[in-house]
Amino acid sequence: MNIAIIGASGFVGSHLLKEALLRGHKVLAIGRHPENIANKNERLTIEKLDIFESDKLSQLLTGQDIVLSAYNPGWRSASLYDDFLAGSQAIQNTALNSGVKRLIVVGGAGSLEISDGLQLVDSPGFPEEWKQGALAARDYLNILKEETNLSWTFLSPAIEMHPGTSGIRTAKYRTGNDQPVFDENERSIISVEDIAVAIMDEVENARFINQRFTVAY
Repeated sequence: MNIAIIGASGFVGSHLLKEALLRGHKVLAIGRHPENIANKNERLTIEKLDIFESDKLSQLLTGQDIVLSAYNPGWRSASLYDDFLAGSQAIQNTALNSGVKRLIVVGGAGSLEISDGLQLVDSPGFPEEWKQGALAARDYLNILKEETNLSWTFLSPAIEMHPGTSGIRTAKYRTGNDQPVFDENERSIISVEDIAVAIMDEVENARFINQRFTVAY
């Protein structure tokens, strides 16, 4: 496939890029810091772009089979909530206007339900430094649910998916929908490598069209 990855120089995006190339796809990597993309491949095109440059982004996305958005304005952004919502909607609208048929968004685990009516982001002890990003991802999921002209998928990672969980690619995971997936130790955890595997499996198999899903071991 022709796959556009937005945020390809970031934590999740860089692993998505590696996994997509491993599977033989043609990749358009879009990021703010393309100098951080170390991959060299004849099937890889790298573009530096601000996602709010809608005309240029539209040109780049035209002809792509699918857009994978790992967009994140930066956890230290003072306006993280507003920036995440605005950027995510800009990507969604530009993908639609460019004729792209599918969009997969890497969201957060904060909107997963940990008990009846209680989402993780609203639970006591949820880390304050992650809260604005988690709230933005939750609100964007609700916006995405209203999209009827684009085949979308929203991926909520396991609750524990951070740099400390990286380094392991098992290509094995379990899926859920709106509740976290826990292992025998009551942990919801997965490596970023296996997040990339799960997303690329969704690219190729399209099991969760117009749905949110989550993955963990």
